Amino acid sequence: MKSVILSCVLPLVALAAPLGLAGKASAAEPDKQFFRTVEGKWVGPGEIVAGKYKGTKFTCSFDGSTPDNKTGMSLDGDCRVGVFTQKMSATVERNGRDYKGNFMGGAAGSGLDIIGGNVVDPRKVVFTINRNQLRGVMQARIPDDNSMTVTIAVRVDQQLVPVIGMSLKRVDAVEVGSIAKN
Repeated sequence: MKSVILSCVLPLVALAAPLGLAGKASAAEPDKQFFRTVEGKWVGPGEIVAGKYKGTKFTCSFDGSTPDNKTGMSLDGDCRVGVFTQKMSATVERNGRDYKGNFMGGAAGSGLDIIGGNVVDPRKVVFTINRNQLRGVMQARIPDDNSMTVTIAVRVDQQLVPVIGMSLKRVDAVEVGSIAKN
Protein backbone atom coordinates (compact mmCIF):
# COMPACT_ATOMS: atom_id res chain seq x y z
CA MET A 1 0.00 0.00 0.00
CA LYS A 2 2.83 2.38 0.86
CA SER A 3 4.34 1.93 -2.61
CA VAL A 4 0.95 2.60 -4.23
CA ILE A 5 0.57 5.86 -2.29
CA LEU A 6 4.14 6.89 -2.98
CA SER A 7 3.93 6.03 -6.69
CA CYS A 8 0.67 8.00 -7.02
CA VAL A 9 1.44 10.95 -4.77
CA LEU A 10 5.17 11.58 -5.20
CA PRO A 11 4.72 12.30 -8.91
CA LEU A 12 2.49 15.21 -7.88
CA VAL A 13 5.44 16.56 -6.01
CA ALA A 14 7.46 16.25 -9.20
CA LEU A 15 5.03 18.53 -10.95
CA ALA A 16 4.91 21.06 -8.20
CA ALA A 17 8.55 21.10 -7.34
CA PRO A 18 10.08 23.47 -9.84
CA LEU A 19 7.41 26.11 -10.22
CA GLY A 20 8.62 29.61 -9.48
CA LEU A 21 7.81 33.30 -9.42
CA ALA A 22 6.82 35.19 -12.56
CA GLY A 23 6.00 38.81 -13.27
CA LYS A 24 2.99 40.28 -15.10
CA ALA A 25 3.11 40.90 -18.84
CA SER A 26 0.51 41.06 -21.58
CA ALA A 27 -2.65 39.04 -21.00
CA ALA A 28 -1.23 36.12 -23.04
CA GLU A 29 2.17 35.99 -21.32
CA PRO A 30 1.76 35.51 -17.53
CA ASP A 31 1.36 31.73 -17.77
CA LYS A 32 4.41 31.38 -20.05
CA GLN A 33 6.47 33.56 -17.72
CA PHE A 34 5.34 31.52 -14.73
CA PHE A 35 6.38 28.23 -16.33
CA ARG A 36 9.73 29.57 -17.55
CA THR A 37 10.76 29.70 -13.92
CA VAL A 38 10.88 25.90 -13.86
CA GLU A 39 14.11 26.04 -15.81
CA GLY A 40 16.85 25.07 -13.42
CA LYS A 41 17.58 22.72 -10.56
CA TRP A 42 15.40 22.32 -7.46
CA VAL A 43 15.79 20.16 -4.36
CA GLY A 44 13.95 19.77 -1.10
CA PRO A 45 12.31 17.65 1.56
CA GLY A 46 8.71 16.64 1.84
CA GLU A 47 6.44 14.66 4.11
CA ILE A 48 3.21 12.72 3.93
CA VAL A 49 1.08 14.64 6.41
CA ALA A 50 -2.09 12.51 6.56
CA GLY A 51 -3.25 8.95 6.18
CA LYS A 52 -1.74 5.59 6.92
CA TYR A 53 1.80 6.73 6.04
CA LYS A 54 1.66 10.01 7.91
CA GLY A 55 5.17 11.06 8.88
CA THR A 56 6.93 9.41 5.91
CA LYS A 57 9.67 11.77 4.78
CA PHE A 58 11.24 12.03 1.33
CA THR A 59 13.66 14.23 -0.63
CA CYS A 60 13.42 15.15 -4.32
CA SER A 61 15.75 16.60 -6.93
CA PHE A 62 14.49 17.95 -10.30
CA ASP A 63 15.69 19.51 -13.53
CA GLY A 64 12.99 21.71 -15.03
CA SER A 65 12.51 22.91 -18.60
CA THR A 66 9.85 24.52 -20.78
CA PRO A 67 8.83 23.37 -24.26
CA ASP A 68 9.57 25.56 -27.28
CA ASN A 69 6.51 27.34 -28.72
CA LYS A 70 4.15 25.95 -26.05
CA THR A 71 2.97 26.99 -22.60
CA GLY A 72 3.91 24.38 -20.01
CA MET A 73 6.81 22.55 -18.42
CA SER A 74 8.67 19.25 -18.22
CA LEU A 75 10.45 17.86 -15.18
CA ASP A 76 12.92 15.05 -14.80
CA GLY A 77 14.49 13.84 -11.60
CA ASP A 78 13.95 11.50 -8.71
CA CYS A 79 12.58 11.27 -5.20
CA ARG A 80 14.13 9.30 -2.39
CA VAL A 81 12.33 7.65 0.52
CA GLY A 82 14.88 6.16 2.91
CA VAL A 83 17.23 4.05 0.80
CA PHE A 84 14.77 3.76 -2.11
CA THR A 85 14.92 6.11 -5.10
CA GLN A 86 12.27 6.40 -7.78
CA LYS A 87 12.66 8.21 -11.11
CA MET A 88 10.10 10.96 -11.56
CA SER A 89 8.95 12.70 -14.71
CA ALA A 90 6.09 15.09 -15.34
CA THR A 91 4.76 17.09 -18.28
CA VAL A 92 2.02 19.70 -18.41
CA GLU A 93 0.98 21.84 -21.37
CA ARG A 94 -1.76 24.28 -22.15
CA ASN A 95 -4.48 22.59 -24.20
CA GLY A 96 -6.99 25.18 -25.34
CA ARG A 97 -8.11 27.12 -22.29
CA ASP A 98 -6.97 24.50 -19.76
CA TYR A 99 -3.93 22.44 -18.81
CA LYS A 100 -3.47 18.73 -19.45
CA GLY A 101 -0.58 16.51 -18.55
CA ASN A 102 0.69 13.40 -16.88
CA PHE A 103 3.10 12.01 -14.34
CA MET A 104 5.00 8.81 -15.05
CA GLY A 105 2.81 7.82 -17.99
CA GLY A 106 -0.44 9.13 -16.55
CA ALA A 107 -3.32 7.10 -15.11
CA ALA A 108 -3.05 4.61 -17.99
CA GLY A 109 0.45 3.79 -16.70
CA SER A 110 1.66 3.92 -13.12
CA GLY A 111 1.06 7.63 -12.60
CA LEU A 112 -1.59 10.34 -12.54
CA ASP A 113 -3.34 12.58 -15.05
CA ILE A 114 -3.58 16.35 -14.84
CA ILE A 115 -7.08 17.05 -16.07
CA GLY A 116 -7.29 20.80 -15.51
CA GLY A 117 -5.89 23.79 -13.72
CA ASN A 118 -4.56 27.29 -14.07
CA VAL A 119 -1.99 29.83 -13.00
CA VAL A 120 -4.00 31.75 -10.40
CA ASP A 121 -1.54 34.62 -10.00
CA PRO A 122 2.24 35.16 -10.20
CA ARG A 123 2.69 33.27 -6.92
CA LYS A 124 0.20 30.41 -7.17
CA VAL A 125 -0.78 27.54 -9.47
CA VAL A 126 -3.51 24.93 -8.95
CA PHE A 127 -3.95 21.71 -10.95
CA THR A 128 -6.73 19.13 -10.80
CA ILE A 129 -5.40 15.56 -10.57
CA ASN A 130 -7.04 12.23 -11.32
CA ARG A 131 -6.37 8.49 -11.21
CA ASN A 132 -9.34 6.11 -11.18
CA GLN A 133 -11.31 7.10 -8.04
CA LEU A 134 -8.55 9.36 -6.70
CA ARG A 135 -9.49 13.02 -7.22
CA GLY A 136 -7.65 15.99 -5.85
CA VAL A 137 -5.57 19.11 -6.38
CA MET A 138 -1.97 20.16 -6.28
CA GLN A 139 -1.25 23.73 -5.22
CA ALA A 140 2.09 25.52 -5.25
CA ARG A 141 2.79 28.83 -3.50
CA ILE A 142 5.95 30.79 -4.11
CA PRO A 143 7.02 33.04 -1.21
CA ASP A 144 10.15 34.27 -3.10
CA ASP A 145 12.17 33.63 -6.28
CA ASN A 146 14.18 30.76 -4.83
CA SER A 147 11.74 28.77 -2.68
CA MET A 148 8.34 27.17 -2.89
CA THR A 149 5.84 25.26 -0.76
CA VAL A 150 3.62 22.60 -2.27
CA THR A 151 0.44 21.04 -0.91
CA ILE A 152 -1.30 18.03 -2.40
CA ALA A 153 -4.83 17.30 -1.27
CA VAL A 154 -7.25 14.50 -2.15
CA ARG A 155 -11.01 14.47 -1.97
CA VAL A 156 -12.39 12.39 0.92
CA ASP A 157 -16.16 12.50 1.50
CA GLN A 158 -16.70 15.77 -0.42
CA GLN A 159 -13.81 17.47 1.38
CA LEU A 160 -10.21 18.18 0.30
CA VAL A 161 -7.74 16.71 2.80
CA PRO A 162 -4.04 17.71 2.58
CA VAL A 163 -1.86 14.60 2.30
CA ILE A 164 1.57 15.88 1.23
CA GLY A 165 3.60 18.96 2.08
CA MET A 166 6.89 19.91 0.46
CA SER A 167 9.42 22.73 0.60
CA LEU A 168 11.89 23.26 -2.28
CA LYS A 169 14.87 25.51 -2.85
CA ARG A 170 16.49 26.58 -6.10
CA VAL A 171 20.03 25.17 -6.19
CA ASP A 172 21.35 26.53 -9.47
CA ALA A 173 23.11 29.88 -9.60
CA VAL A 174 20.74 31.33 -12.20
CA GLU A 175 18.42 34.06 -10.98
CA VAL A 176 14.77 33.96 -12.00
CA GLY A 177 14.22 36.02 -15.12
CA SER A 178 17.83 35.79 -16.31
CA ILE A 179 17.52 32.40 -18.00
CA ALA A 180 18.06 32.67 -21.76
CA LYS A 181 17.05 29.96 -24.21
CA ASN A 182 19.78 28.65 -26.52
